[in-house]
Amino acid sequence: MTTPWGEPALTRFPEDPRDRLRAWDASDEYLLRHLAAERVPLDGTVVVVGDRWGALVTALAAHRPVQISDSFLTQEATRANLARAGAEPGAVRLLTTQDPPPERIDVLLVRVPKSLALLEDQLLRLAPAVHAGTVVVGTGMVKEIHTSTLQLFERILGPTRTSLAEKKARLIFCTPDPALERPANPWPYVYTLPDGIGPAAGGTVVNHAGVFCADRLDIGTRFFLGHLPQEGGRRVVDLGCGNGVVGTSVALADPDAEVLFVDESFQAVASAEATYKANGAPGHAEFRVGDGLAGVPSGSVDVVLSNPPFHSHQATTDATAWRMFTGARRTLRPGGELWVVGNRHLGYHVKLRKLFGNSRLVASDPKFVVLKAVKR
Repeated sequence: MTTPWGEPALTRFPEDPRDRLRAWDASDEYLLRHLAAERVPLDGTVVVVGDRWGALVTALAAHRPVQISDSFLTQEATRANLARAGAEPGAVRLLTTQDPPPERIDVLLVRVPKSLALLEDQLLRLAPAVHAGTVVVGTGMVKEIHTSTLQLFERILGPTRTSLAEKKARLIFCTPDPALERPANPWPYVYTLPDGIGPAAGGTVVNHAGVFCADRLDIGTRFFLGHLPQEGGRRVVDLGCGNGVVGTSVALADPDAEVLFVDESFQAVASAEATYKANGAPGHAEFRVGDGLAGVPSGSVDVVLSNPPFHSHQATTDATAWRMFTGARRTLRPGGELWVVGNRHLGYHVKLRKLFGNSRLVASDPKFVVLKAVKR
């Protein structure tokens, strides 16, 4: 990536030479050019929110910025990119969206996330640290910035305008108004599960901002809940757990089950833990933010349950699902089972047969399928 501060070599995480997706885009470049052209002072506290693979903080490492991210994979990519660029250890402070933000922010740079809810939550959390002199600049591709995006900046921080588009990217300029009366933060959002979905029926869901389907049970998970294994085994993984409804349902059905909730989103794992506790689920649970099943011992799991995502930010890809499936095969004991729900058109049965040598259709409706693969 070419920037006014050099040309760092950047990769996503996990690094895959076959992956043609870049670790930056035109909106990152546009923002960095603007900072240099306008000579924005960077000697105060610089906070970068939503930096997808560490491109922005790697370029600005000499100014010791703070990165706030919801993604474990983003943090790992950032560490690798900083090391590759020769940044001194500790040059960038890495915080999660669940951590307390800095008490004062002099420059706030926002890479607009896919989730409007996450943007709302983060702006509300950061607003008390923003002062009248804070420089606030957002960035994103034109297709990512909507009227609702600008209205959030305006409602939470102050008057907002946008730049002209360059290479299908746009900047957002916001002038903080300390006298602005900000709304209360509505996150996390709590709702009640419907009847007819098994052990979790009538239970409580706690959704932090940015977690999929924040205000209702998504139809894929609802279908999955109606077809979970009846005899799951002692060690069960809710892989890509989101708000943790699937794993919580398992725990409610079998008090002896040990359930591991795993997601790469800090917001998701916080939601899963809150959902589990809100339902008074018995048994044993572990909550882990990480790269899928990395770090889980081989042959240590009886059942893996998953509703894999098929997007990585704005890109459609099956790479995440494939890594989930390969991780499941490694960690399952012989005879262990991977249960997957997905849209029919994704063709997961082909991948499962290639990896496990088998795939059985457990249930289907016009939109979704539930598949089971057994480790031989």
